[in-house]
Amino acid sequence: MQAITAKRVFIVLIAVFSISFLVGCAGMEKRPADRTGWFFYYPSPLVNADRELDDARKFGKDKECPQEFNALKDRVDEVWSVYRGCDTEGAIIMANEATAKIKALCPRKPVAEMKPQPMPEPKPEEKVIAPAPEPKAEEKVIVVALEDVHFDHDKSTLTKEAQVILRRNIQVLKENPDMKIVIKGHTSASGSEEYNHALSHRRAASVEAFLINEGGIASNRLSKIGYGETMLEMPEPNPKIIESAAAKANRRVVFEIVVK
Repeated sequence: MQAITAKRVFIVLIAVFSISFLVGCAGMEKRPADRTGWFFYYPSPLVNADRELDDARKFGKDKECPQEFNALKDRVDEVWSVYRGCDTEGAIIMANEATAKIKALCPRKPVAEMKPQPMPEPKPEEKVIAPAPEPKAEEKVIVVALEDVHFDHDKSTLTKEAQVILRRNIQVLKENPDMKIVIKGHTSASGSEEYNHALSHRRAASVEAFLINEGGIASNRLSKIGYGETMLEMPEPNPKIIESAAAKANRRVVFEIVVK
């Protein structure tokens, strides 16, 4: 009798597992056909980002604005790389951002009809004197710079010193409202390449969140990217020495001004 009961329980468990395998878990969807991996189901935001990219391609946006489309395609590939680096939360945030930007690709700009204004005809025997050209205003070139911020070992939280520096950067951004920047995250050479790649993304995301939440900087003026350990500020002969001067210099976020 006990053997029959155990057999029935085993059959029920197999049936439940099979149904779960077929329908997926809550918040998960079957991976796109061109994505490889160990599992069939992945977080919905990642799958949605791929789906939006395919729809944009079907509507010809890869031809209409190829530069922006290719940049977002690389961004979606980067989302999957971050997810495989075990940063699920960071990958989902990046996927949602990419999806929103894909939907906004190639906006149609209204073209205002410009009608030429008629020129007044000169009166008979009246000399028309052209007005003297106004002197050109002297053009001023404003040179601005944003300070880098550094992080503790294996951390993406902002130190007190980093927050002070970012508040100075916020003031510069407010004084230059047309300025747009790229937030670039970096790590030291300690740790695996995949882990450092994900860590650099978290550091860039922390800085972006501070600029938006504390400084009120519009999100469309900011973009971010993580380089991991691929672009060291200083070489690290011995990465095991985690508090060396080189390691401290490499644990940073820097800013690139793209529009001023």
